[in-house]
Amino acid sequence: MTPEETVDYNIKVAWHAISRMYNTQAAKHDITTSIGFVLLNIDQESGTPATKIAPLLGLETRSLTRILRSMEEKGLIYKQADTQDKRSVRIFLTEEGLRKKEVSRQTVRHFNQKVREKIPQAQLDVMFKVVGQITGMIEGKTLFDDFKLKPLRSEPAA
Repeated sequence: MTPEETVDYNIKVAWHAISRMYNTQAAKHDITTSIGFVLLNIDQESGTPATKIAPLLGLETRSLTRILRSMEEKGLIYKQADTQDKRSVRIFLTEEGLRKKEVSRQTVRHFNQKVREKIPQAQLDVMFKVVGQITGMIEGKTLFDDFKLKPLRSEPAA
């Protein structure tokens, strides 16, 4: 099987192309794709608990910590103790964070609009269904339950 025939290769290539496209747009506004996605997931009125952001984006906590630190240094967010749970921290957007969130929102909407202009809804529905099924298989954590490595073929005796 060639790489082009594998499911994971095609998903990875598509995601990397999307990510490069978003990073090109984000760089024009002094942010990254990761920062844009975090901004989009912060509630503008009541903030968002820091612990809720990583799972929403499929990020590791360490990665999110670095992104949040960078966002705080850029003046996009500020942290505040949660009024209900003092152990928890909520993330809020600054005025600059709100502006960058709007840039991110418009960029994502534009991309989706252009894709929808070229690809019929029926094909997108199939893609969403297939990607959802693949994700479900992976999250079920049973994909490799019956997996056994085949022994390597030994070299012929000389």
